[in-house]
Amino acid sequence: MIIVIDGINQHKFTDVLNDMFKLRARVFGDRLGWDVNIKDGHERDHFDDLHPAHVVSIDDDGDVVGCMRLLQTTGPHMLADVFHSILDGEAPIRSTQVWEATRFCVDTKKLGRGRGENSVSYVTSEVMIGSFEYAKAAGVLDSIAVIDPVMNRVLQRSGNAPYDYLGSAKPMGKVVAMAALMDCSDERISGIRDYANINHDVFLTEEQALDLFAGTKVEPQNNVANLDHQPLTQLEKYFVEQMNSATNKAEVESVLKLIEELSDRFTPEQKSALLSTPRAFAYEA
Repeated sequence: MIIVIDGINQHKFTDVLNDMFKLRARVFGDRLGWDVNIKDGHERDHFDDLHPAHVVSIDDDGDVVGCMRLLQTTGPHMLADVFHSILDGEAPIRSTQVWEATRFCVDTKKLGRGRGENSVSYVTSEVMIGSFEYAKAAGVLDSIAVIDPVMNRVLQRSGNAPYDYLGSAKPMGKVVAMAALMDCSDERISGIRDYANINHDVFLTEEQALDLFAGTKVEPQNNVANLDHQPLTQLEKYFVEQMNSATNKAEVESVLKLIEELSDRFTPEQKSALLSTPRAFAYEA
């Protein structure tokens, strides 16, 4: 089941994103041995700060089991700024109708073999379907991805073969990297669906995703001091989400300022609880 997390709704899914970054650390750092930035068990890079769309697969247990990152090519992206040698001197693609797909991974420890649900093959196809359908709905015509020969064979076997390649394959650390082009077409999506026997809508609504994830990730009152256990108001929930999604000191101060300006809407106890909400990051004073 797929949820797409982007710059608009990411404040609602900080816990899901945290689990996604942990999965990426286990796959790219621990299993594949890539030279990636891992901090506190999370794998992130500066491209994650550009508000990409993260296509995330959540299983019936509420666990993140697969993901892919979609980034516009009109700005910084990996093929242009990291893997540019693949292009053999050619300029990178820059188009609002071409997105870059990177950081694809699945949880091979939890998922089984074969092609049934909760298998590596099934979740791979599900993430691909979600990515192509989301991109197509946004007006994207093509996706470009830096892959290795193993992934290239996986794509070819699963009804998702690239229709072209850019530049030439180059050694990149422990693997060989190549730039593949895939169209975001109904034919491609149908081919993946037929291969995986996925005929249903793969997308969860935001409410369904939050309920599913929360079912096994129960936390007391969104980490807010709420000693009398009263339900949080919508305004309180909004400020909790904003505080938890803040990524730097300036954003925290903006939330605190807004709480102060609307302080007449809170009781002293509510205001104290909001101001004591734990920050989801650390910064230098």
